[in-house]
Amino acid sequence: MTTAAGSAAGLSAGSGGAAPAGASRRGSANGAGGPIRVTQARVIRSEWTKLLTLRSTLWSLLAAIVLTVGLGALICLARGSNFDRESPVERLLFDPTATSLVGLFLSQLAIGVLGVLVMSGEYATGMVRSTFAAVPHRLPVLWAKAIVFSAVSFVLMTAASLGAFLAGQAVFSHYGLGTSLGAHNVLRAVIGGGLYLTVIGLLGIGLGALLRRTAVAIAVLFGVLLVLPIIVNFLPSSFKDPIQKYLPSSAGQSILQVVHDPSSLSPWAGFAVMLAYAVVVLAVAAFFLVRRDV
Repeated sequence: MTTAAGSAAGLSAGSGGAAPAGASRRGSANGAGGPIRVTQARVIRSEWTKLLTLRSTLWSLLAAIVLTVGLGALICLARGSNFDRESPVERLLFDPTATSLVGLFLSQLAIGVLGVLVMSGEYATGMVRSTFAAVPHRLPVLWAKAIVFSAVSFVLMTAASLGAFLAGQAVFSHYGLGTSLGAHNVLRAVIGGGLYLTVIGLLGIGLGALLRRTAVAIAVLFGVLLVLPIIVNFLPSSFKDPIQKYLPSSAGQSILQVVHDPSSLSPWAGFAVMLAYAVVVLAVAAFFLVRRDV
């Protein structure tokens, strides 16, 4: 945390700290005697440093990778070894790609928590005061956190999704059940795993910025992703069918489907709906971020 605080303090020093006159645009003189502007690029570099020096980043990303790859491989082993004993219907519905990516549904919890902590963690420690003293306009901080988190999450989670797919197909190959990246819609589903988890994290960042309290933001995120679909599932079909496919998790998971489910949105339309939820939450968080006291 010392390094992360130092990053904010360094940016604060470069921008004139909490000096009221012109602090939002100009900083104090640097070593060369010239002023330093608080630019979006500099804020992004600062947030990059903070993200990579937080322990929660390491443990959350590690948990997400282990869950994605490890759980997927275990489920594939269980399905492959028992495939001969499954019912004809289960065999007909069997999807080797979806089975290998099943770990994504648990790893979304780790990524969601990390997204919340990226923003709410600064409120919990009080470091947000230093951050906003360095960047009085505040919004560049939110955009920088979203950009840095998206880049890190997409790269690592897409790699984890690919690793889970390759591990799962290696298991299935022993039972003659595997598929390949070249098969229809498989590559889109694998890359979609990284996209899906990235948007989950962006939802977490938006909720963390909006609600500020870590426990409350995590509870809301889990409620939307896990509890709300269960509640909707108990509704009469006349209500459930038109609502369920537009829920954030249901819509986002459409991009993971190799064989399209007629009751769900198309892969890219579903992903667009989920992304829209994240954009709206971030927009509302941005609105209140510049209007509330720290």
